[in-house]
Amino acid sequence: MKLTIFGASGQTGRELTRQALDAGHEVTAVLRSAGSSTSASAVIDPRADVRVVPSLDDTDAVGAAIAGADAAFSAIGPRRRKDAPVAAPATRAILAGAAGAPLRLVVISAAPVAPAPADDSFVSRRIALPLIGALLRPVYDDLREMEAELAASTAVWTAFRPPRLTSGPATGAYRTRIGASVPRGFTVSRADLAHAMLESLDRPETERAAVGVAG
Repeated sequence: MKLTIFGASGQTGRELTRQALDAGHEVTAVLRSAGSSTSASAVIDPRADVRVVPSLDDTDAVGAAIAGADAAFSAIGPRRRKDAPVAAPATRAILAGAAGAPLRLVVISAAPVAPAPADDSFVSRRIALPLIGALLRPVYDDLREMEAELAASTAVWTAFRPPRLTSGPATGAYRTRIGASVPRGFTVSRADLAHAMLESLDRPETERAAVGVAG
């Protein structure tokens, strides 16, 4: 398949790019900083076609990056409170770049965006997730807005909701749950998240759905 990956220079974006290329896909890796393109070979897998889109407000440039792609992925998201909002604007830009054309779009959200599932632990439901949600409210508000933009669009989308991301290896032992977070799922490796995102292209049940993922 032909895939376009936004946020390809980030940790999860690099995993997505590498795994997609290893699986035999053609990848266009989109960077938002012209400066980073000078060292792209040190950041992005050299097998990828690197494309610099300095501003996602440039609808034509975004559209050109996804033109002809079978699917697009966005690994763009806030890392800290002060980063938000970034995921919702990026998603709006990608949807606008598609200009109404059919688009398969897979993005990264987060587990605290939605209430904890009823079968989660008491500590998660009543203490941990409410506390995290309060401390990082701007981050999760950004991601909720992103998911709302997707739900209102005509795109065939999937929003993965991981808990805390780690730098561990791909295990293939992660769990997913359609429409809710994974109970008692506290971490997942970026490598496993990337694998789940790529696998979703072959899982029709993930279309137009939020999907919990955890180790």
